[in-house]
Amino acid sequence: MLELKDFCFTVEQDGQSKKILQNIDLKIPQGRFVVITGPNGGGKTTLAKSIMGIVQPTGGTIHYRGQDITELGITERAKLGISFAFQQPVRFKGLTVADLISLAAGKKLSTVQVCEYLSEVGLCARDYVDREVDAKLSGGELKRIEIAGILARGTELAIFDEPEAGIDLWSFNNLIEVFDGMRRRTDATIIVISHQERILAIADEIVVISGGQVVQQGPGAEVLPALLHADYKYTVCKGGMRND
Repeated sequence: MLELKDFCFTVEQDGQSKKILQNIDLKIPQGRFVVITGPNGGGKTTLAKSIMGIVQPTGGTIHYRGQDITELGITERAKLGISFAFQQPVRFKGLTVADLISLAAGKKLSTVQVCEYLSEVGLCARDYVDREVDAKLSGGELKRIEIAGILARGTELAIFDEPEAGIDLWSFNNLIEVFDGMRRRTDATIIVISHQERILAIADEIVVISGGQVVQQGPGAEVLPALLHADYKYTVCKGGMRND
């Protein structure tokens, strides 16, 4: 279980303190597919980065599987099985897809093993194994390769920050299939920051953050209909792409 207790994050801006997150109390059971949504500027990405250790809280604690990880850095959290996928995946000129997935797995993988992970995310494996992770790959291809790496890691907690950002509609449709497959085939906890209705629709749980606070949390089947008719319904997108 992932648990945040009285979690706060404050920054200094123009000589004044600005609260980005305040008094967050959140429990996410193991093996759940959770989507965090809400108005822009509400603190969603800050919360995701805090769980990974990219930014440190100014108050409260984070516990993962019974361990207080509040003071742990990114490397220590990664060793505990936590992964983070940025909105824009990093490109590595000179590094092949096979190399990247082997690095994620922590061991040299055979071509057959690499192909198995690529196939799981809907890529024609043999076309990608020896390609470089560079600008020649599209945003959708990079995101799926990134997910293949997360699968190779055998990660227990995977966090995705707006994975739909910057990809075309075809890639978005495939991304939905990949997430749905992860949800059904693994016991990993998956946290996705998203505005997209189709991603929200496959969530086990939805957490709504607004004004730096959790304003709603519950089963996806109950929360999504309410979201679509609430005052902040404009944050939910029906299409495949969003430009903020």
